Amino acid sequence: MPLLDVRNLTIELDTPQGTVKVLEKVSLTINPGEIHGLVGESGSGRSLLAKAVLGVLGPNWRIIADRMMWDGKNLLEMTKKQRRSLMGSDMTMIFQDPSGSLDPVKTIGSQLIESLTPNKAVPFWRRAKDTHLTAQKWLHKVGIKKPKAIMKRYPWELSEGACQKVMIAMAVANHPKLLIADEPTNAMELSTQAQIFRLLAQLNQLQNVSILLVSHELENLAKWCDRISILYSGQIMESGPVNELIKQPYHPYTKALFKNLPDFAGQIRHKAYLPTLQGSSPSLQHLPAGCRLGPRCPDAQRACVIQPSLAHEKDRYFACHFPYNSEIEDDNSIT
Repeated sequence: MPLLDVRNLTIELDTPQGTVKVLEKVSLTINPGEIHGLVGESGSGRSLLAKAVLGVLGPNWRIIADRMMWDGKNLLEMTKKQRRSLMGSDMTMIFQDPSGSLDPVKTIGSQLIESLTPNKAVPFWRRAKDTHLTAQKWLHKVGIKKPKAIMKRYPWELSEGACQKVMIAMAVANHPKLLIADEPTNAMELSTQAQIFRLLAQLNQLQNVSILLVSHELENLAKWCDRISILYSGQIMESGPVNELIKQPYHPYTKALFKNLPDFAGQIRHKAYLPTLQGSSPSLQHLPAGCRLGPRCPDAQRACVIQPSLAHEKDRYFACHFPYNSEIEDDNSIT
């Protein structure tokens, strides 16, 4: 049974210009012990999808979905209290804005200790000291030097990268079933990025923590993820195992993304133009009809003005009327 199963999720926002669909019929499945990548351009709706799963909703959001199942339970039927009980224990998130997510008037140590669940196996008169040492241990694991001194600091005294590491420590310390990582290595140096990714991989392999890794860096996702879902302007373009997506993409957008990965073999001529899709992503107020990639797609045809349903072939999903390398056309939507 999937740990998380989302089907045909649509998020509508009320704006001064009217109601816009920032996400439209998005489906996502995460199995236990899986690292699932969610990739897309800025403004594609990746963070909104992650927040909708967690239950962190804005005042002007309207969510419509066929189902949102969490470990066999329907998230849409849960009360706010039940959804909050999942946060921080079974389901945690590393937010993209770390300094804005931390309380500026509380020390790092007090916020980290507050997020930890005390170990009931330790006698009650030693739990405070044990929790304090556990907080220091997790700060050290995410790459913070002198964790004892950092525990006494305030968020505004730390750099953006250090605040991000603190957020990661708070998210992983309670060993959640699902960790949603929204740009977890943002504003970090390369050596620290590698350290964080190794930590996430270790949590996945040793403690069976499922991870939804949200990023726009396709190269990192291809290295660390088991499966990838590709978003464009609020719609799922394609989803499947990483190796199969790289070897044989079905969707034109997937093909364009992997074609534009940096080539370090030295085959590109000096100052040569990199291959790109013509045009730019549409604004939310002027979304095209049907497939939102249509105006930029090199293979667009008249049928693309009708939104393609998500077709299924083995363990691959794609939304395209004219897919590459596929034996079927868009007539088998997932149920």
